[in-house]
Amino acid sequence: MFILDILIGSVSIPFNEFLSILTGKEGDPKYSMLITTFRIPKAITALLCGAALSASGLQMQTLFRNPLAGPYILGISSGASLGVALFLLGIPAGMTFGSEILKNLGIAGAAWIGSAAILLIIFAVSLRIKDIMAILILGMMIGSGATAIVNILQYISTESSLKTFVIWTMGSLGNISTFQVKILTACVFLGLGISVSLIKSMNLMLLGENYARTMGQNIGLVRSGIFISTTLLAGTVTAFCGPIGFIGTAVPHIARMIFSDADHKVLMPASIILGAIIMLICDIISQLPGTDMVIPINTVSAFVGIPVVVYVIIRNRKIG
Repeated sequence: MFILDILIGSVSIPFNEFLSILTGKEGDPKYSMLITTFRIPKAITALLCGAALSASGLQMQTLFRNPLAGPYILGISSGASLGVALFLLGIPAGMTFGSEILKNLGIAGAAWIGSAAILLIIFAVSLRIKDIMAILILGMMIGSGATAIVNILQYISTESSLKTFVIWTMGSLGNISTFQVKILTACVFLGLGISVSLIKSMNLMLLGENYARTMGQNIGLVRSGIFISTTLLAGTVTAFCGPIGFIGTAVPHIARMIFSDADHKVLMPASIILGAIIMLICDIISQLPGTDMVIPINTVSAFVGIPVVVYVIIRNRKIG
């Protein structure tokens, strides 16, 4: 999928040219620039996004014991959207960003700060409230409040600023520089490292927090680890690529259906790998090979994730 994502696009790249460039041999300069400057960073971004969203989704579903929980259940997406809305829609109409790079960095930074701020609020509350469902509801309410502020900003914003914000909300894997890919890689690997370190704790939490406590688990520490990991994973992806929905909710269920196992030693690596594969497939579909049209990645991920979510709801209904 990684190789196909590099080869397929509005300009198809011959496989022999790809091999020549990959092995350091002299190839067509046009293909070389296209591969090294655009296609490889975008494919790496797809890998990282799919892995990050899927791992954070699995953590949320385990923490809240809710099959429909996802990386944005605590308001991360809404917080990121609020940060970007304040950056793009809240500035004076005549103010310029100086350069496109500065503008893109500003959007990413605003999204990260917004998502991290929401998680910090939830984390502070979780230190005082022990009921995990109360924390879940609180996160949803805070997210709804952030969305309401975003709607007000959209209503009073200028046409050009509104267009830029709407494009960001559709999600994109291509508008990311090499420097941003390095930051994204570091944050995702750190977040995944925390996720892997929590595998044993999440297995114990499958039987409930009280059982985990009797086994000597520090529930507050586990929650903190999951919140920090989710901020690094979902928050950073949202900051650089925009809100990408349904991957985090759907992929862990696909992993469960394939492997028929609830052990996180199986589910965590399976979700990471499947998430990366599915995001690459979504990126390939979004490019509409042979045309210059590109479908927003958020639209494609919705078509992939919604059937899985509907299936989970119907299956749980039958069980009930």
